Amino acid sequence: MSEQKDKWQGRLALSTAIMAVLAALTTLYMGKFSSRAIMAQGQESDQWAFYQAKSIKGHTFETNKTTLELQYLAQKGLAPETKAEYQKIIQKYGDEIKRYDGEKKEIKDKAESIAKAKLKAQDMGGNFAYALIFLQIALMLSSIASLTKRHYLWYIALICNLGWLFFFLDAWLMFY
Repeated sequence: MSEQKDKWQGRLALSTAIMAVLAALTTLYMGKFSSRAIMAQGQESDQWAFYQAKSIKGHTFETNKTTLELQYLAQKGLAPETKAEYQKIIQKYGDEIKRYDGEKKEIKDKAESIAKAKLKAQDMGGNFAYALIFLQIALMLSSIASLTKRHYLWYIALICNLGWLFFFLDAWLMFY
């Protein structure tokens, strides 16, 4: 009987140690992906601020171009050199507007890409957190089983590891 008890306690100790290692590993991944989400939030905000700055600059060129076009149309009897200068500046403003629109598109695409990465990191970090909860419950049940010598608590702890396994794999594979 004592040999069987020793065997059970050995299995209990080994499984508890393995769960503790898995908990440490899960905590590491949870922190890693939570940090990535926070960093991505800052990068995304920077990109949208950059986008807004480009929008303002582009709008300034649009306003100036419209003003020049209206001035040009209101003028009568302009010298050919003056007409050419108006058209040159209006064309330059049009080119700047196109340039800013292109830059805004690139910035928007980058911001949206960062936002997707941020959401994925948030989901992964959250799933690792859920996985960790199951391991913490399993560790607590294993500890109580060790103290009280209640085998059924250890079996429940082992079953809790299925919750850990599901959420740990879900963090990597995104089942849903």
